[in-house]
Formats: sequence, structure tokens, C-alpha cells
Amino acid sequence: MSTEDRITDVWGDRTPYARGDRWPDRVDQHLAAGTRDEDVDRWVQSASTLHSNGDAFDIAVRDGRIVGVRGRSGDRVNHGRLGPKDLFGWQAIQSPDRLTSPLVRRDGRLVECSWDEAMDAVVRRTRELLDEQGPSAVGFYTTGQLFLEEYYTLALVAHGGIRTSHVDGNTRLCTATAAEALKESFGSDGQPGSYTDLDHADAVALFGHNVAETQTVLWMRILDRLAGEDPPAILCVDPRPTPVAKAATVHLAPRPGTNLALMNALLHEVIARGHVDEGWVHAHTVGYDDLEKTVSRYSPDVVSTICDVPAADIRAAADLVGEAEALVSTVLQGFYQSHQATAAAVQVNNLHLLRGMIGRPGCGILQMNGQPTAQNTRECGADGDLAGFRNWSNQAHVADLARVWNIEPKQIPHATPPTHAMQIMRYVEDGSIRLLWVSGTNPVVSMPELARMRSILAQDRLFLVVQDIFLTETAQLADVVLPAAAWGEKTGTFTNADRTVHLSEKAVDPPGEARSDLDILIDFARRVGLQDKDGHPLVKWSTPEDAFDAWRECSRGRPCDYSALSYDKLRGGGVQWPCTDEAPGGTERLYAGGVFWASPDECESYGRDLVTGAPVEEQEYRALNPYGRAVIKAADYRPAHELPDEQHPLQLVTGRTVYHFHTRTRTARAPELQAAAPEVWVEVSRHDAATHGLREGDLAEVRTPRGEVQARVRVSGIRPGVVFLPFHYGYWDTGEGWRPGDHGRAANELTATDWDPASKQPIFKTAACSVRKVADGDGTPAPAPRTTASAPLADATEGERR
Repeated sequence: MSTEDRITDVWGDRTPYARGDRWPDRVDQHLAAGTRDEDVDRWVQSASTLHSNGDAFDIAVRDGRIVGVRGRSGDRVNHGRLGPKDLFGWQAIQSPDRLTSPLVRRDGRLVECSWDEAMDAVVRRTRELLDEQGPSAVGFYTTGQLFLEEYYTLALVAHGGIRTSHVDGNTRLCTATAAEALKESFGSDGQPGSYTDLDHADAVALFGHNVAETQTVLWMRILDRLAGEDPPAILCVDPRPTPVAKAATVHLAPRPGTNLALMNALLHEVIARGHVDEGWVHAHTVGYDDLEKTVSRYSPDVVSTICDVPAADIRAAADLVGEAEALVSTVLQGFYQSHQATAAAVQVNNLHLLRGMIGRPGCGILQMNGQPTAQNTRECGADGDLAGFRNWSNQAHVADLARVWNIEPKQIPHATPPTHAMQIMRYVEDGSIRLLWVSGTNPVVSMPELARMRSILAQDRLFLVVQDIFLTETAQLADVVLPAAAWGEKTGTFTNADRTVHLSEKAVDPPGEARSDLDILIDFARRVGLQDKDGHPLVKWSTPEDAFDAWRECSRGRPCDYSALSYDKLRGGGVQWPCTDEAPGGTERLYAGGVFWASPDECESYGRDLVTGAPVEEQEYRALNPYGRAVIKAADYRPAHELPDEQHPLQLVTGRTVYHFHTRTRTARAPELQAAAPEVWVEVSRHDAATHGLREGDLAEVRTPRGEVQARVRVSGIRPGVVFLPFHYGYWDTGEGWRPGDHGRAANELTATDWDPASKQPIFKTAACSVRKVADGDGTPAPAPRTTASAPLADATEGERR
């Protein structure tokens, strides 16, 4: 099959295999037009940074330029396979509109300047604010796409140097719930399962996880199992008719916002039908009695009316997971971006705990990540938590991190919980954060309620620093723009969703004066004069490998232990942490034998109330779980915060398409990917299309109380009453960008400033909306609506300088 066909045939040819066998290799490759294998000067080791799967490949280099990629057949993650974004996405970093020089704002315009001028401006403002207000004036908002070495340096600079608690990443938007759910159940972050569990499972349950589009190579693995002998049964929970849903044995399409009720019904049936491993539960968990009491109120008949799913289908799903001999469960945004996100995700953990299916082949939980290095954001403390999965509420953990960094414990902010991304933006809005440093992310498109976000980041009183590879919508608002090196132009490591660490080596030089994020952070620390308690530089490394070695020591003895890893070992392929002297080849699964990181002295978190988000106090946790068992937590269902009404009778969910990543800053610059999905669209059911007079290709307006978006209609088998918009599309490629009065294009014009109480992850799945035709597919305008529309998109420019 040619690589061009991989746009239309996303998953390529099948290589069937049976349960218990090794997944066969299949090497995928794409080279630039006119380039042959023999033309390649060298192949450089790397892995994908456009999704969370961690597909290993080699970069083809010719005459100092990247000319293609080739899958690595020996790697445990992908066995040589690559998805469309792997095959074509590399072209973006060679786009002619890359940032190549620092920019500063003068007289309202961004103009080129030297690195000294740009960094002096940042350092001068940082010092002014630290002297005037203190660390609370400074915030850092990063990404899920840097390297481990860069996150660890950022965490050290922000927590140990600037001493601010205002640190988070855009991983808050996509997989904060993954981390929180793992902490709630097992005491610590870290995926219990492994991709290899799919080789042994006889049942796979995907909860809100459209793996076919978000992690194409992982779906290839499942497809090859389905094509082989003894295929697994598939449960899909998703309101859309995704490729996963079409391949499923049982497909449940619940009403958005009712995932917790559905999970409670599945657990009700697992208990009622005698599928609980009572001996295992008694030996290795606490909290079962409370769960049994809670879910007794959620029979399939009761929940059928809540979720609008037939009770018989709920029972069939419960039989599938309850009778499985080896169950793999995965969870992603369909659960994570709702108002009871953590509570619902925790019930997936509970399912495995009730069945004793954890820590052995084929019995894996994967609370999935959405970005390539989201796991490292959390491990290193760049999401606001403490590095090495240390507990900010545990004084001994704070003291241990201070020892590693050679600073006093009081220098590490830990008196209050870390500030999550949504709260950071509120502090910017009210003026208490006055310098915000944004690296590798584009909140003016990816954050909820964009009219509000534009007004927040365009304030005169805010000093905005943006570190990126392109002049994004967010960078256009900045006071200082720092040009960063991209993947392939720097060296570093990153960890995928099943804890596999890969090394990505520098293949080519960055354009112009662009620098690696690591070099920028080290330069900032030096210029500000950050020191340890002995007066030595706080950041003691200058190369990626030295930074990695420092991280190895920081992680030693913690759940995410990298102490036996090295760049040399990783040059042989991906290795799963923990990797220690006792397990030098890495660890395939966590929690074998029912041993968890949940003891009061070791755990990363004491947990939260799943309904209110209130933190559990240390003494309460010690009383609940003195022996460090897994915690079974129950929660009652609550309706979504914003329900349909007469003006907004439908429910909006946002999500991804297979061809794009985040706000398209890279994928839209890859010709094959952009051609496959050039414009935003709105997906509606056949029922709703008929109700609202819509046909395929019509131009429609989607409106919520916060704004409106216009998009072409796609009619599908999506659940009636639900409207889908992909969130990738912004304004940087529209010529003039967004201007007041323009029709919206970005889905987040419509979403609300609201979040899950436990994980603080924003809610992108339950907005109430209306849909109306604007024009026929041929451009003929539709008649004016009979009812008054909600308020127009807020003018975010009033009182702004930009």
C-alpha cells in the first residue's frame, strides 16, 4: 500500500494474530517526493509527538533537512507501524513561516529583536514583580509536547526558583482526570496496564475513547486481534458512530453528562451477577461496602431513563465485562471532559478492582493521555504537582524534594493546593497574576469560552511571554515571543501512555535563531540569578543528557523511577518505567500481587471527594487506608451543569479528527493532513437534520449562550440530540485572523468556563446549543430564523491595546 493511501485507509493492511501471540511487525515509511532510501544521508532515532501513543520511528535526513520517516520494527509500542500524523506531520517544522527571531512589542506591534533584548525584557519584568508583589505575580502555562528534560527544568525554575504555585499545562484540558483517577484509586499516578495487555485480553472496553482516531496505531493492534483467531469482545461507550463503535460487540451511546450513572449501573450488575472476586477485594482494597450500597440504587432499569440507553444493552455490556477472563479498559476525553469526570473514570478502576483484574497479562487499565508528553508534565511537576509524584501535603515529601534541589523546604510552595490552569486564567483576569509565560500551547483557541480568553490575555496590565515555533493566535497577543526549536531539532526523552520512555535525537538544526526550550529556560534561570542554598546555580545542567541524569536522581525511589535508565539504554528502543537496578529492563505492569503506592507515607495524594472536590485530610486518609490498599470510591450521579432548554435544545460535544492535532499549528502545515480535513464541520444526526431542515453540505450556525460558530453540515448516525464539532480550527490561517463581528470558527467560542471538581479538567462535552441553517450547500441563504437568537459573540477588544 502506498503512503498516499494512508489518508483514506488510515490503519493500513491487517496482520492478524491470535490471543497470546506477539504482534507481527509491519514497517511503514514515507519519504518526500523524489527521495529514495539510498538518497538518505542518515536515519536518526525518534518517536511521534502528534499523539500520545509513542510510535517509534527514525527520521530520514538529507542535506541537513528532514525528508521522511520510517517506523522502528523492533520497538515494543508500534512494531514499525505509523499513523497518518506520523507519516506526514514532520513536514510542518520546515514550514517557511517558522519563528526564527525573538519578537518584542513596540508601539503596539511585534518587531524582531536580539535574544539579549528579549530575555532582558522578560527578566526585568520578572524581577520588578517579584520585588513588588512576590511569587504570586508570576505564572507558567505549558504544554504536553515538550521533552521530559524541559519539564523538569521548568518545574525546578518555577517551584524552586521563582517559588510560585501558579504552574500548569494544557494537559489540564485533556488528561488531568487520568492522573486524578489514578491517584484516587491507587494512591499515585502511573498507568497500571501496558499495551501488550491487548495481546492477552479476551475483552476490551473503551470508555469515551475513540482510539481509532486519537491513537491510530493502537487501534491497528486491536484490529489485528479482531482479524485473528480468538478475537476479543469489544465494548464501546460513545455517543458517536466512531470506527470503534462500528466494530464493537456492544455499543452504548449514553446522553452526554451521564457517564457516572452508566458506570454505576455496570457495577450494579457486576455485583448482582456474582462477578466480584471477593477474596481479592477483601485482601487488597478498602471501600467496597460503600460502593455496594451506592450502586444498589442504579439498576439498569433506573439508569436507562437517565442515560437513554436500553436496559438490555446495559445488561449485555455488564455481562461482557463481568464474564471476561482478561479485561483491558481504556478511558479518554469522552469521560474526562465532563462534569463528573473523575467520578466516572474512578468507576472504571473500580470495575477492575472488583474483578481482581490488575497487574497480570491481559488485565490492564489505561487511563489514557491525549498528548505525546503529557505523562512527563505530570511526572516532572510541570502540571503544578511536585516532581516525582511526591505529595505536596506530605512534609517529608517536600523535604525530600528540597534535598534533591538543595534548597530549603519552605522555598517550595506547598501551603495550598497547586493552582490549576483554569484558576491561573482567573488570577490573570483579576490582575493578581501579572506575568504569564506560555510555552508550546495556544490557549486562545484551546481554552473554553474564547471571547473571555481573548480579553484575559489581551489586558494591558498583563506581561505575556509566548515561547513557540509559530506565531499562533496566542503569540499575536504577546509582549515577548521566543522562537523555540521543534521536535527533530533538539534532543530529549518522553513517555507515552503506557509508561514507555523513548529517546528523540536531534536530526537537524533549528531555523534562524530558534533555541530549544531547555536552553531558553536555563538562560532565564541564569539571567535571573536563581541559586541553591549554597549559592550555586539552581539549575546545574546545560545539556539534555545532564538534565535527564538529574531527573533520574529526582525519580529514584518514587513510583516513576527512572534511576536505571540512560540515553545509551534508550538507544536500543523504548523502555517502561519503573526502571531500577532490580528491574533493569523496565516494568511491564504495575501493582502485580495487589501491591500499591497507596500507603499514607508513600502516596502522591490523599484524594478528594469525588462530588465536591474537597481534599481528604491526612488523618482521615490514614484512618481509611493505614495499610496502603487500593481505594474503592463511590459517587452518586448529578445532572450536567448546563442542560438543554427551549432556546438551546441540543447538546454540544467537541473532539478530535484523525488528521489534526490540537490547534493545527503543525498538522495544517502538512499538505496531506490539511487537504484531508481543511475546514471545520458540524456533525448532526439524521433525526436532528430533518428537524432543523439541514442537509449534507449545508452551512449551519451552532450557538450557545457564549457565542456562535458556522460550519458545514455532516449528517451521521450520531446520537439524536447531540451535536459534534472538532475543536482544532482557529484563525491563524484565515488571512486576517479573528476580528470582532466575525463568525466563529473555533469550537471553543461555544464552551463554558467550568470544570470537574476533583481533576479541575474543563468541561467540553455538555454545552446546551441550538443549530440552524445559514445557507444551502450551493450558497443560497436560508430564510431568517423565526426566533430571536442568543447574544452575539462578545466583543473582546473593548479597552484592549491589541
